[in-house]
Amino acid sequence: MDTSLKRQDYHRYAWKRGERAGTVLICAGITGIIAYFFYRSFWALIPLSGIGVLAFIQMERGKAEKMREELSGQFRECILSVATLLQAGYAVENAFMECRQDMALMYGEDALICRELNYIKRGLKINIVLEELLEDLAARSGCEEITQFAQIFALVKRNGGNMAEVIRSAASQVGRQIELKQEVQILLGGKKMELAIMKMMPFGILLYIDIGNRGYFDSLYHNLTGIAIMTGCLGVYLGAYLLGERIMKGITAEMV
Repeated sequence: MDTSLKRQDYHRYAWKRGERAGTVLICAGITGIIAYFFYRSFWALIPLSGIGVLAFIQMERGKAEKMREELSGQFRECILSVATLLQAGYAVENAFMECRQDMALMYGEDALICRELNYIKRGLKINIVLEELLEDLAARSGCEEITQFAQIFALVKRNGGNMAEVIRSAASQVGRQIELKQEVQILLGGKKMELAIMKMMPFGILLYIDIGNRGYFDSLYHNLTGIAIMTGCLGVYLGAYLLGERIMKGITAEMV
């Protein structure tokens, strides 16, 4: 495929204007909170900057995952629209070009699926086959549902078959997978909230004691013994944090 047609890689988040700077400030704030509670030292920000970098990477991955979920849901509506157009007598290539109008009405001109349909339309106009365009989208999207559809579409296009029925069936399957993921997210919503509270609880306890008993923790700061103890506590906290994240991901993977 012409490399000029390759666009957004959905494995990485596409930052909006000012959004990256805002996320950097949040991560800097997280680093500052850790430096204050565990070391009460401005200079601790330097060795702790790695935590801020890791927090930024984690936030970026989370945003990219949400972007892929958004694209997957929009793609389902797209292929349902394509199936309807096929039943109305459109050729499959024309159906993909025409369904953009429906997607713009449904999601807005700046929607992810509208951008992708623009790329598909441009590719078709320079004689790139639809199968290749869909395979490119599948590779860039990182969405299992889009990958499955691209594979099925290419197979049916080569071997022949009722394209409208195949696309409608694929849309139904994609819809079921998306609904399952949404149900899993709802079921895990409470657990995620509990995990978020547990992540913040140590800082809440430290703040409560610090406000109620000024100087209570002074012996743990600005001396080697205190630094060693607080570093050990920070290590335990980070270990528990990562363990909680891993357990949550494992549960999600098993349920999906």
